[in-house]
Amino acid sequence: MNYHVKNIFGKTEKKRVYVEVLGSKSITARALLIAALAKGETVLYNAQLSDDCSAFLECIRALGIECEVDGSTVKIRGCGGKLPISEANINVRSAGTAARFLTALLALSEGEFTVDSSEQMKRRPIRPLIDSLVSVGASVTSENGTFPLKIRGAASPENFVEVDITESSQFLSALLISGVLVKNGITVRPVGSHGLDYVKMTLDMMWSFGVTVEERDGAYFVKGGYAAKKYDIEPDMSAACYFYAANRILGADIAVKGVLPHSMQGDIKFIELIKNFNGGRIDMSEFSDQALTMAAVAPYFDNPTVISGVAHIRRQECDRIAAICRNLGAMGVRCEELSDGVKIYPSQPRPATIETFGDHRVAMAFALTGLRADGIVISNAEVCSKTFSDYFEVLDGVIEKIT
Repeated sequence: MNYHVKNIFGKTEKKRVYVEVLGSKSITARALLIAALAKGETVLYNAQLSDDCSAFLECIRALGIECEVDGSTVKIRGCGGKLPISEANINVRSAGTAARFLTALLALSEGEFTVDSSEQMKRRPIRPLIDSLVSVGASVTSENGTFPLKIRGAASPENFVEVDITESSQFLSALLISGVLVKNGITVRPVGSHGLDYVKMTLDMMWSFGVTVEERDGAYFVKGGYAAKKYDIEPDMSAACYFYAANRILGADIAVKGVLPHSMQGDIKFIELIKNFNGGRIDMSEFSDQALTMAAVAPYFDNPTVISGVAHIRRQECDRIAAICRNLGAMGVRCEELSDGVKIYPSQPRPATIETFGDHRVAMAFALTGLRADGIVISNAEVCSKTFSDYFEVLDGVIEKIT
């Protein structure tokens, strides 16, 4: 479907409007895996069950873990650290977190497994994780270093592993969460450079479920087991960011329920930044999911904006740097593609159709640009179902309330 964005600039009332968003996708994904490995029944409240997390949940069920879903509440009867089956075929679809986390889980579990994915996911990096898992004794084979993977889990994994996190910190989080499966513990040493906010989230959640990870000279030592519990999931800050960005464009006062200043999600930094940011250079490596959001707002700043530190977003659902330049160019906005980001100059966007490239964040971000420009149309807007299926319905509701 195509979504025609309404230009409401200058038509809004300055009144507080509240919005509700789903639970955090990143926290939900981690909680699903930890609960599956825990001993006993875990209850997750406010879980996000978008396309990505639904795929994750289906895979966990396919591995013999009992799960019940009632709205946004999920009950999981964990396996206590040993999968109940030793042979399975799973499909992670386009869920990047599920792809990395479950690959590590299966490589550290006894058995033979096949992991397949969507065509989109086959273009995203996983080779560094495969190399690390092979180094501890697993067998992971594929035709070209991507899905489908055939995995024979390591019966007795080695107690030390290095992992290159240059392309994704999820490789490190995957090894940390499933590291509890290694007898006598495992030391995981990251190499390369990447923002570690999501790794800190992983460590915080592991601690909440009873596993304390020791940090030693840049490496992490994991040992122990997870205990089941009742766990509340924070609202998704990545989703919340779009509405705070809309405030910056419109001068509105939209607030997302449950957003707290001390969230464990790195995107909280964007919410604080966007309040007063008016152009300049910004390293977004620690909250790179919002690089598209910043780019969508940047034409309305008084000064040029340079987004840096996000070279890795070229290898996400699409080449997001190229998508920024392609769509801003279509709107007549001057921008320059950089090796690790983009430079965007102030200007008034003109009518254009936004090419989403199958990427949910492209669709959601550039809808914001259209709130202050005529004729912006989001093509294939349904791609937002990956993480926020009713995003455009919620956006329409907000527009109705503030105009």
